[in-house]
Amino acid sequence: METIKYWYLRNHELFAQMNEAEIKGLCVITGFRKAHKNEIIYFAHEPVRRIYLLKKGIIKIVSGDEEGNEVIKEIIQQGDLFGEITLSRTAGNESEYAKAITDEVIICSFTLNDFEQVLEKNPAISLKYTKRMGDKLKALENRYANLIFKDVRTRLVDYLKAFAQTHGKLENNQLTVKNYLTHQDLASLTGSTRQTVTSILNQLEKENKLFYSRSQIIIPNVESFH
Repeated sequence: METIKYWYLRNHELFAQMNEAEIKGLCVITGFRKAHKNEIIYFAHEPVRRIYLLKKGIIKIVSGDEEGNEVIKEIIQQGDLFGEITLSRTAGNESEYAKAITDEVIICSFTLNDFEQVLEKNPAISLKYTKRMGDKLKALENRYANLIFKDVRTRLVDYLKAFAQTHGKLENNQLTVKNYLTHQDLASLTGSTRQTVTSILNQLEKENKLFYSRSQIIIPNVESFH
């Protein structure tokens, strides 16, 4: 187990400048677990405050609405940090949690106190972490700006293109990606409704710009996908 932790931490860019002894020191304070599709990884109301590092797979941050339905708030990708920095502890957010959406998810975790000590002892890591948080805030600002200035079709197209480029395969200008997102997920992520998302997806398919199924998403020509 310690060997597995070592290699996962060693290969993460946040800890790249640390030497072997320092990485082994991290292994002592790092938790490690695997999760499978649809398994819940983290609840916002858990008493121990933790920072999670996603080493493999994709997860979604979800909250429950008044009717008990899942509302997806964010997609967390391989290499991302989440947990105390992602999930809210404010009143009314006790139903917020992280859920695996790929077949296998692997995560490392630190208690918030241990992680803060790592940052205090390693200024270079602290700077990288600060930059990551800055990038996350910028992405959040862009997302809100898109809600204001872009129509639903543009928001949906932009999200599908970015998702496919990040997780899919490009060949002869065609993007193919395994699909982990439902129509409701896409609606939550783009500030729309499931019915509107379904209508736009159907229209894109009629225009031969998109092939969408439960198993995969295909963008035949990424340059003309708009």
